[in-house]
Amino acid sequence: MSVEIKVPALGESVSTATVARWLKKAGDAVAQDEPLVELETDKVTVEVPAPGAGTLGIIVAAEGAEVEVGSVLATLDAPGAATPAPRPPTSTAANPSPGVNPPPAPRGPVARPATTPVEPTPVATSAVPPPGSAAAPAHAAMPSATKLMEERGFA
Repeated sequence: MSVEIKVPALGESVSTATVARWLKKAGDAVAQDEPLVELETDKVTVEVPAPGAGTLGIIVAAEGAEVEVGSVLATLDAPGAATPAPRPPTSTAANPSPGVNPPPAPRGPVARPATTPVEPTPVATSAVPPPGSAAAPAHAAMPSATKLMEERGFA
């Protein structure tokens, strides 16, 4: 008789997790409450324990797969039961659904568009025109800024 190992409740407002790594392989003997798999969310990392003693049967969710709360991770066969031939785990890692983890960033050099160098604009060395004149800026510089510009040779 097989028992399904399901994704436990992971906390308030958390509905999916990613299978981080399996601590046991299909066919391994496990004791009750022994950790089988680690699940990661954006908030927590949880170890899922074995609900009883037996042999880990078919692993349904592969490492890297995104799983929902309540979905089946694997099966646990009773001690001494014949274990079916392990089938390869299904993986959604190639096309993950948006949610918990963003898609991986590409590795290697990143191509950037060519740009032309920009000539720096020369700074005017003339004094700031008096307020009210046609060449005056929309607002006059603060007295402390004017003093600083004079000290540094900008005005």
